[in-house]
This record gives sequence, C-alpha cells and structure tokens, in this order.
Amino acid sequence: MKQTGPFFIFMQDTKQQARWIRRLRWLHRKIAIFLFAFFLVISVTGLLLGIKKQTGLLAPTQKGISSDLGNWLPIDSLQKKANRFLRDSVPGNLSASIDRIDIRPDKGVVKFIYKDHFNGLQLDGATGELLSIEKRKSDFIEKLHDGSMLDKIFGTGGDPVKVSYTVIMGLSLLLLVLSGFWLWYGPKKLRESRKNH
Repeated sequence: MKQTGPFFIFMQDTKQQARWIRRLRWLHRKIAIFLFAFFLVISVTGLLLGIKKQTGLLAPTQKGISSDLGNWLPIDSLQKKANRFLRDSVPGNLSASIDRIDIRPDKGVVKFIYKDHFNGLQLDGATGELLSIEKRKSDFIEKLHDGSMLDKIFGTGGDPVKVSYTVIMGLSLLLLVLSGFWLWYGPKKLRESRKNH
C-alpha cells in the first residue's frame, strides 16, 4: 500500500522512502560536522546577547541633567566634544569615525559609538560633560554573532562576508531543522508503511 500524504507524494515504495531517509541522514550529519564551530559561535553569542543587560556586557546608560531637547547642545558641538574626549581620555590613537549616535532624551544622554573600535562615550546632552567611557563588549559579541567581524578582519568594503555568512548559516540551519524533522518523522511513517504491507 503506497503512502499518499503530502510528505510521501514523491515516494513510490518503502525502499525509496528508506533511501531518502539515508540521504537526509548523510546530509544532516555533513552539515552539522562542517558547520559545527559556526553554530557553536552563533549559539553562545546569541545567548550572551540575550542576557547582555543582566551580565554587565552592556554598559549602563548614565543620566544627564535635562531630558528637554531644547536645553541640549547642538549635535555637531556634542560630536566635537566627544572627539576631544576620545583623543584626550582614551589611550591609543583611535579613529574618531562615528558609526552611530544614540540619543536618549529620557536619560539626557548622547552616546557616541565608533566604527573602528569598541570604545563608546556617553555625554550629557545639555552640558557636553563626559559621563562615561565604555568598552562596548556587546557590540563585539554582536559582530561575532552576525559575521560582520569577518568583514572587519578581511577589510572588505560593505558587508559581503556578513551577507554570505548570514545566508549560508540561515539556509544550513533551515536544512538541519527540516532534515532533523524528517529523520524523526520519516522512520515512523516507514514503520507504519511496512506494517500495512
């Protein structure tokens, strides 16, 4: 008796079903072995990012004197102050190239995050006073997690390695999930099929 369900529509008999299961087991094993280290990095870094506030990987946001944006210095003035603080207060001759500026009106704080290193500065939005110099550990972990660290290491323009890494890992994980499901479901259906013969 042939199976007619959606998963078995392409299979003609139990021998063919068994062949499919063997092929999927081989594929599942090869993907898991070949990409083991990458999956390990993704899982560990994903876990750390999920609990970054609770573990101190994310530096606490300081508090400025005013949450009223009307009392704040202009952004270009704050950036000039941040660049001076970076040059004078952070060891090493670090690039002042800005990746992003994180404005927190409710806290009265502006965070300056840089492209070429993992130091960040928190300034009071109203006075421009330096509130905190932080090591942005969570940014480092995030770059490991999404593969953008590889673009940094290889010095590629844009995100070609990150995009390739994300597509490969995403598709591989999808294949592992689908083949893993089939390796659980397929043998059950195969046993039922053999019983019905």
